[in-house]
Order: sequence, then C-alpha cells, then structure tokens
Amino acid sequence: MWVKDASRSVPVASRMVSAEGRAKLEAELKDDYDKLRERHANKRKDKFLTLADARANAVKLDWDNYEPPRPQLPETTDYALREAPPHISGEASDESGVYVFEDFPLEQLVDTIDWTPFFLSWEMRGRYPDILNDPHKGPEARKLFDEAQAMLKQIVEDKWLTAKGVAGIFPAERVGDDIHVLSDDRSETVHIMHNLRQQTEHREGVPNRSLADFIAPKESGKKDWVGAFAVTAGLGSNEIVQRFKAQNDDYNAILVEALADRLAESFAEWLHKFVRTEIWGHSADESLSNSDLIGEKYHGIRPAPGYPACPEHTEKDTLWQMLDVEARTGIELTESRAMWPGAAVSGWYFSHPESRYFVVGRVAKDQVKDYAARKGWDIATAEKWIGPNLGYEPGGGED
Repeated sequence: MWVKDASRSVPVASRMVSAEGRAKLEAELKDDYDKLRERHANKRKDKFLTLADARANAVKLDWDNYEPPRPQLPETTDYALREAPPHISGEASDESGVYVFEDFPLEQLVDTIDWTPFFLSWEMRGRYPDILNDPHKGPEARKLFDEAQAMLKQIVEDKWLTAKGVAGIFPAERVGDDIHVLSDDRSETVHIMHNLRQQTEHREGVPNRSLADFIAPKESGKKDWVGAFAVTAGLGSNEIVQRFKAQNDDYNAILVEALADRLAESFAEWLHKFVRTEIWGHSADESLSNSDLIGEKYHGIRPAPGYPACPEHTEKDTLWQMLDVEARTGIELTESRAMWPGAAVSGWYFSHPESRYFVVGRVAKDQVKDYAARKGWDIATAEKWIGPNLGYEPGGGED
C-alpha cells in the first residue's frame, strides 16, 4: 500500500497488523480506488494547442517600459562572502555572484517555521495555530506540538543538525522557451535552463505560460538576471534517526525528519527574503510579517525543478553546476534527481513583479519532440523524464 510520506506509515502499518483494522482499511482502499477509476474514466480529454500556437499565446510583458532590477551583490553579508560562480576563473564582475552559507545558525530559522505542513505530515488537517484549538483535533495537536517544540529546542541547543546553503545571481536572457545563463560580459551562454510551456487550450485571454516568459528576451535589448539556490537543514539527521531506530523509537525518528524538513523550508524562506532585500535587492524596502511570507505576498517567485511550473527533474543538474551545490553544501542528487539529505530545498529565483506560479500540466508530442531536441535527448528519454505530464501514451499516440 502506498502512503504519501514516511510519517503516515506507522498508523497505516498499525491498522494492517490488526485483523479488524485491516478489514476496514481494505474496504476503504477498495472504495477509494473504485472512485479514482470512475473519475479517471469520466475525465475530460485535454485539448491541445500546437506548440507554435501555445508560444504565440505566451505571457505578454511590457519590456519596453520595464527595467529589470540590477543586483546589488554586496561583497560581504552578515552570513556569507561573495564568491565567483564556478564558470568564472578569477574575480567576478558586478554582473554575478554566489554566496555560501556555512553552518547557518538554526536559531535563526525557528521563528519562521511554517507549522501547517508539519501537522499535515501527521495527517492532521488544519491551519496552524487554529488547529491547536480545534474541538476534535486540538488535544492531539497540542501534544504533538509540545513534543516537537521540546525536540526542536534540543536540536538547536545540542547542534544535532547542520544547515548549509548557497545562492547565486547570474546574467540571463530568454531565447525561445529557454533561459540562457550568460557570462559576465554577456558574450556567451554558459548554461541553459530548459522550460516546458502550458499547451492545453485555455479560455480566451489566459496565456500559455512558461517560466522563460518572466526573463527579458534577447531581442528586447534589456539586461536581466536569474537566481538559483539550494539549502539543507538535514546534515547529521541520518545519524540521529538511526540512533532512535536502534532504540526501536520510530516516533522520534520520524519527528526528527519532520522537523529537519520544516527547518529546511524555513531556511529557503529566509534566504529568499535575504536575496530580495540584500543580495539582489529588488525589494530592499520589503517589510512583511511571517504570515505574509508564508502567504507569498512579495515580488518574485522561487519555483523548484520537479514542481508544477518546471516539472522536469533533470534541470536540477544545471542548478547544481551553476552553484557547485554538492561541493558547497553537501547536498547530493540521486539517479532520479531526488535531493539527499531529504531535508533540502532548491530552485530558481525570478524577480519580475508579474512572475507567478502555475501548473504546466499535460503536453503534446510536438512539444516533447522539441524539448528532446533542445536537451540533446532521444524521444524515449524525454518521455521518461516528462512522464506524468505526457498528454499521450509513450511510444505512440498523437503527433
């Protein structure tokens, strides 16, 4: 039986080993899958635009009357020194910069934790802090929260975990659906960020978006930049988890992992704000509460490779090369491009005030062929990695 994450495996396994619980679980599972099959059978078939028509319906931004913000790129910050990107030998100019955050203080991240996903990982649906006073879930939620606070205090005081991060800003320009990362003198392309475009038919007036739309096109003559980052708060977590498991204490093993995840997400939120206000500085006067930050009430976005706006995971390879992530943070990529340790977050930074998150959704075969050509892949490789976003059966279907 599939469960969404490790924290849910314990209650499910408990029901499986109970004769009464297992019978009820099996009945629930059968009912769920019967409904799932029915929904799938009745699902409206997507209508696709040609890739050319989807591109013609791209986001239209007024580049003539917009000046992309030039990065501030301070030489030093409170937590990091500026370094040259890996592709530059010698000192970087004022066009790019990479900042490495070594052994970032965990106490800086505690107050900005978003606790709502923490409770969701324990199958407690409800928004924090309201869930603590829920008439039905409140007692259990408060107990879990108190135990999490006690462990979080120990994690910070005893330095159970180490947090590291890296962020960089680079000259960039849009070329078709790709974003070209440029040398500091903008004379050559040093990396290419490949993007997919929404291809299903939308109602009139709704564009078919691609992340490339939020970077100034080469023909605009405007200088623009793109950012990248990777953070972890999970270094050392495996040792702590294994120690608890050796004591047959699965609960605290899962609790450590859940808290490491929350600290990593908090680090990503902290770093994005730091980039917006100091490193890039396009929102230097920003003054937002923690709830505003969680609600993303700021300019710019930080989509992650593998997520709905950029669902193809191998784009992490480019991000790792741009920042030399593994050497600078210890975060590794598995063969499927999952991050290890798991308590890690990575992604891109876009500064345009009209940039927004979206779902690429399913794509047609003409875009898969085009994407494969841009990546230097054969069609089968492209189909493998685009996977769930295919709007046809791999190896055949629509042309």
